[in-house]
Amino acid sequence: MISVVSAHAEKELRQAKILFEEYAATLDFALDFQNFEEEMASLPGGYTPPEGCLLLALHRDQVAGCVALRKIDQDTCEMKRLFVRPSFRHLGIGKSLAQRVIQEAKKKGYTRMRLDTVPSMKEARALYKKLGFEAIPSYCHNPVPGAVFLERKL
Repeated sequence: MISVVSAHAEKELRQAKILFEEYAATLDFALDFQNFEEEMASLPGGYTPPEGCLLLALHRDQVAGCVALRKIDQDTCEMKRLFVRPSFRHLGIGKSLAQRVIQEAKKKGYTRMRLDTVPSMKEARALYKKLGFEAIPSYCHNPVPGAVFLERKL
């Protein structure tokens, strides 16, 4: 069974930080261009309610994945750090997290959601397409060759 919970308490924030670090370790590039170290040091930072949120996915009470939401402007938010631990993949957890963060964005009054992704994230890109995200011009700095910028109306 999959459940998605908000990460507010110190224990949950520690779990989110561990997941973010695991996510970063899977990449073949450094996240320095996103001020990743500063983000880690200030969690929940920009993901703090009411403008943002940080969600954890649990599978049989084990922490399986995460996703975050932050404000870009009054109408636009950004999905960040969608990650599912390898041992929990292909169980629909990524989809559950993405759908929940979209719901949270709607509740917060955002009218569109953006994200950026890279070519190596083939499964995530397929999920984003199924969820209605479409390609847009660059809206943020991402120096990774082939980076794609996506948006979905909410």
